[in-house]
Amino acid sequence: MKDMMNDTDQPRPLRQSLFRGLRGRCPHCGEGAMFARFLKVSDHCPACDEALHHQRADDAPAYFVIAIVGHIIVPMALSLEMAFVPPYWVHFALWVPLTIALSLLLLTPVKGTLVALQWALRMHGFEHASRPASLAAKPAATSAP
Repeated sequence: MKDMMNDTDQPRPLRQSLFRGLRGRCPHCGEGAMFARFLKVSDHCPACDEALHHQRADDAPAYFVIAIVGHIIVPMALSLEMAFVPPYWVHFALWVPLTIALSLLLLTPVKGTLVALQWALRMHGFEHASRPASLAAKPAATSAP
């Protein structure tokens, strides 16, 4: 049986982990869903029981999504303005729904990628091997005098 406590010696595949996180899958096995709800990361992978509660994505996914969506929307809005000079209501009707839709679509993949990055780089509690609950060592019974 593999010694799970000696997992710190083995490198974790960064590219594979990031791709799994992008898809919303467990960075360890790629099978279980990383998210319990829209942006709520599961405490443990349902497939391999890898602990995911260590993650510390915090506000980083939102900042990355703002940067990505801004780099998509602003050039498109400026191009439309320079080419056709439409009224303001056209800009509002186009860019507000597109901005909201892109932001909501990108939040989960970006957060999954950041959690997978933390897992692969052993950050924020991911540095130690996560032992499944079924294999966790039971505390030794102490006898009272």
